[in-house]
Amino acid sequence: MQDPFETHADAAFAPSRAPFAVVPSDTEALSRVPKGLFVGTGGDVVLRGIDAAADVTYRNLPDASYLAVRALYVRATGTSAADIVGEA
Repeated sequence: MQDPFETHADAAFAPSRAPFAVVPSDTEALSRVPKGLFVGTGGDVVLRGIDAAADVTYRNLPDASYLAVRALYVRATGTSAADIVGEA
């Protein structure tokens, strides 16, 4: 395999190197803090950012939305969107 970007440092604005499936939970933090979230099937997403004191709701997201947010939690209660991928 050849990777022309292997000498480039990773950064929050760089493309994802290790995407992972997000399973919303009311109690469990995400396994990794993502650079952002991809929402495959639209709806609402309830989350808490890494420096936030409270949850927020992103409402009425369309299919194939991207949230540029570094989330610590994606909550099950109130989240109706599905097929969420963390961009790490």
